[in-house]
Amino acid sequence: MATLGVNIDHIANVRQARKTVEPDPVQFAFLAELGGADSITVHLREDRRHIQDRDVFLLKETIKTKLNLEIAATDEMLEIAKKILPDYVTLVPEKREEVTTEGGLDLKSNLQYLKKAVGNLKDSNIEVSAFIDPLGEQINYSKEIGFDFIELHTGKYAELSGSEQYKELQRIIESTHLANDLGLVVNAGHGLNYNNVKKIASINNMNELNIGHSIVARALAIGLEKSVREMKSLITSN
Repeated sequence: MATLGVNIDHIANVRQARKTVEPDPVQFAFLAELGGADSITVHLREDRRHIQDRDVFLLKETIKTKLNLEIAATDEMLEIAKKILPDYVTLVPEKREEVTTEGGLDLKSNLQYLKKAVGNLKDSNIEVSAFIDPLGEQINYSKEIGFDFIELHTGKYAELSGSEQYKELQRIIESTHLANDLGLVVNAGHGLNYNNVKKIASINNMNELNIGHSIVARALAIGLEKSVREMKSLITSN
């Protein structure tokens, strides 16, 4: 049965729109945990467009579940991660001009650098995940590099419909099985919402789904705690 990681970046987006102190994503993480979140995910971007360093340090000290820190594999971010010591780090691609993460890491093109980065984090006893597209080649490279987890990018699945969405779902299922056979723990995320999450949550050995935007959007209408409870119910009702 999959667990639920709640991404609270969009809470920080609202705060940073006015460069003020509220809403505080640390307080909203507490509400997400009350709703049943199994972990809290934040992406500390190089440009600090939403989550700030202060947020991550406070979350590490205050949340009761697990902290998943998403970062680009830069020297600055690796050093910050080693200071914070989150429960695990997810390495993600990052471009300044994108609104949100647009696709998975290209592990082949960055093989040696990523091996060094992953080893660096593991030396501090931090488990490491790779955010990748559901492709066999990327999964094999994840194992070679030394990642503990992978997070499969579900953005394409979320954008498609009908038979094309079904084909993408099968690709995610096959990727999950391959990763499991290689000893990798499988998470998934990006674009998942209240209408499309159940089929991903029902995949055998899917460990955790990381969901943010749709939960925060629904929370604007019904409140964060209730919106997390609804998503948790959909994921665990299989």
